[in-house]
Amino acid sequence: MGKNWHITRNETSLTLSRRRHARFDVAVETVLSGGSKTRLAHQIRQDLWRALQNLRGFSPAVQITTIGAGVAVRAGGQIDGAFPRLQIEARIADVLENPKNRKRWVRHA
Repeated sequence: MGKNWHITRNETSLTLSRRRHARFDVAVETVLSGGSKTRLAHQIRQDLWRALQNLRGFSPAVQITTIGAGVAVRAGGQIDGAFPRLQIEARIADVLENPKNRKRWVRHA
């Protein structure tokens, strides 16, 4: 896990991105019950990539921030060029709100 991925940490959050400085041109947020921030970020990034890999210029980024007993997830990333924002946000939301994904992420984190 983590080869060629940049991880930036501070006291409460972890950001995983392909590029050294994560950029969120598009992002959707959700809340999960918790788990390893690193494992959650990698799992979410993989599912996000599967959903958006055909989007030209897309570089995924995931930020996991501790909030109370859970974590806030911000998923999206950088997109070089024009893109249909509402359609891409809807696709990201579909990944983040999919009950099977959420259960798997927390179980493996």
